[in-house]
Amino acid sequence: MAKHQKRDMLLRAAADIVNEQGVSALTLDAVAQRAEVSKGGLLYHFNNKQALIQGLVDHANELYRENVRSYVDGNQQGKWLQAFIEATRKHRKENKAVTSAILAAQGNDRNLLAPLQATYQEWQDHIQSDGLDPVDATIYRLAVDGLWLSDIFGLTSIDDEMREAVLDRLKALSSK
Repeated sequence: MAKHQKRDMLLRAAADIVNEQGVSALTLDAVAQRAEVSKGGLLYHFNNKQALIQGLVDHANELYRENVRSYVDGNQQGKWLQAFIEATRKHRKENKAVTSAILAAQGNDRNLLAPLQATYQEWQDHIQSDGLDPVDATIYRLAVDGLWLSDIFGLTSIDDEMREAVLDRLKALSSK
């Protein structure tokens, strides 16, 4: 297996552990066992738990950035907000990697969240200067974030049909 593939496999194992069992279950031994590699093999890629979590955050950040970028279309008003909405809608399952990275970093060392914080600041800057009223655009972005956070913490009290209707409405509002 190529070095990059093994690294990705380890990150998936770490994300799965956080998503299924919680942050407290994230140990180097648990990740090695889940990924079916030796602890030495894990330590080759991540020399400690903090490096593993930073790798998880960096991987999640790049994944989320790529997902949003893939929906930025043309020069129309609100394109960044619409891309943010569509990435949230279409990549719900893949966004679990972002979720696990945030939870792991939050529970261990908030400073590890710096790449995601920088990405969100960049998106906020784009969203505020994308031709919509900056306050309205920010409200729409925060609504999308709230929907995502409700999913993360299992607080969603709406079904998938309502979730889609909310995202559709936000997208329509962001194209005015």
